[in-house]
Amino acid sequence: MTFRSAAVPARGAVGVLGTGSCLPGDVVTNEEVGEPAGVGHAWIADRTGIHARRRAKPDEATSDLAAAAARSALADAGIGAEEISLVIVATSTPDSPQPPTATSVAFEIGVRPGTPAYDVNAVCSGFVFALVSAERMLRGTTGHALVVGADIYSRTLDPTDRRTAVLFGDGAGAVVLGPTRGQGVLATRLATFPDHRDLIRVPAGGSRIPASAASLAEGLHYFTMDGRAVRAFVQDNVGPMIRDFLREHTDGAEPDGTSPVHFVPHQANGRMIDDLAASLGFAPDRTHVTVREYGNTGAASVPITLDHAAHRLAPGDRVLLAGFGGGMSAGLALLEWDPRPPGA
Repeated sequence: MTFRSAAVPARGAVGVLGTGSCLPGDVVTNEEVGEPAGVGHAWIADRTGIHARRRAKPDEATSDLAAAAARSALADAGIGAEEISLVIVATSTPDSPQPPTATSVAFEIGVRPGTPAYDVNAVCSGFVFALVSAERMLRGTTGHALVVGADIYSRTLDPTDRRTAVLFGDGAGAVVLGPTRGQGVLATRLATFPDHRDLIRVPAGGSRIPASAASLAEGLHYFTMDGRAVRAFVQDNVGPMIRDFLREHTDGAEPDGTSPVHFVPHQANGRMIDDLAASLGFAPDRTHVTVREYGNTGAASVPITLDHAAHRLAPGDRVLLAGFGGGMSAGLALLEWDPRPPGA
């Protein structure tokens, strides 16, 4: 079952006013992650399209990256932290089980006391889920929301598991939402397919299997993924979901059969993105990709990629954000790009 929204009217529309990102300074090559996993640069690059990724320093936590991305987005939007009325952080690698990582971010950037701040965990779909939640809450108001996607997956990976260790990087991306001169968020769709929930998981560390010496010895605190099944899930569920969404909310294809919409997908795997974009008719120059340099950054991948794409977008462009990941979940948001506030 999917959760849908109809098109949002221009009057009182909520849109993206600014973007930002934070990538740790330490660059990790394919050779570095490949050696413990028993593979080399060519094997990784050929199968994933990834050439490097970033790794957080030992004293950096998810909230540190998230706060840096948040400051960048606020500066881009020309909005002060005191003007933020809502903070949502999407992450599946929080600083700790409690309190919410969003509270640390709100404190670090100087959000006013009393401002609601909470986390969302929909794994790699989390940022789109959080953006949809924030947009709904801002409708009909003059408030601004800070939405962040941030993950440090390097702390959850088994370095000997070539199925996962070579894919992931650390990072954070953020947007400021608020009243926009354009139409802003045009339509959204959220979906979860819980019968596939075990394709991506970290078995231990929660109430089902509490962290213990035994769980550590068995490696149950590591991130695990059935890569082939995930690829099949994307082909069977995410592709048709996007195709149906575009058919409902856009004007169709260009004369050459390509979509006029800019595509900002979750950076799961470079080869998967290529296949998905081609099957949906997105031209290479409208498919925005950062996975080569940064790997899969989890909930951060969509906002990081949007931040890198922003300089190529013009007012009036349509932009499709597409997240998909553990749960299994998928989230779509169609935007009209125009970061100018009303009256600008």
